[in-house]
Amino acid sequence: MNPIFPAATSSYYVYSCALGPITIGQSRNAIVWVRFGIHPLPDIPKARSAVTDRAAQQIDEYLRGERQRFTLPLDPQGTPFQKAVWKALTLIPYGMQYSYSDVADQIKKPRAVRAVGMANNRNPIAVLIPCHRVVGIDGSLVGYAGGLEVKEALLKLERTGQPVAIKPKICVIGSINMDMVTTTERIPKMGETM
Repeated sequence: MNPIFPAATSSYYVYSCALGPITIGQSRNAIVWVRFGIHPLPDIPKARSAVTDRAAQQIDEYLRGERQRFTLPLDPQGTPFQKAVWKALTLIPYGMQYSYSDVADQIKKPRAVRAVGMANNRNPIAVLIPCHRVVGIDGSLVGYAGGLEVKEALLKLERTGQPVAIKPKICVIGSINMDMVTTTERIPKMGETM
């Protein structure tokens, strides 16, 4: 299994949000990954669950400027070092930006700045583990899995409290099995119950 989509994933579902489609994976009633775009996974059931619906709802509230903290069970899969970095990212306050060296200092590994950058890059749970709050030492925006436009929009949301307003882009990763995602299938909006 690709490390972006851990073997621990028991199901996933695609939701629509202000940033376009977002795919949420869960296992054992915890979120294991959140990715921008549509990510069809042929070996994993595509099914909504209470925890993916709650994650979608909380992400939607966040993108509308109505939520600053997430209250979801998270279970990111990674090395002990990566997990320490991801835990540190969850401690960065809403509206604040830390540098990679700030995060390295926070986990008591001040010489591990590059390793912190790699762990940040491999964050499997976009938005909920706020790797978008990490910037270059000079305050410059640096890479983000959702693209720098999305990172900039998330940071602006946290600075101003104004809802995210960028044109969603459709991103489909891998080949699509038309049994999984069809042109007639409607992607539910965040927080919508079906």
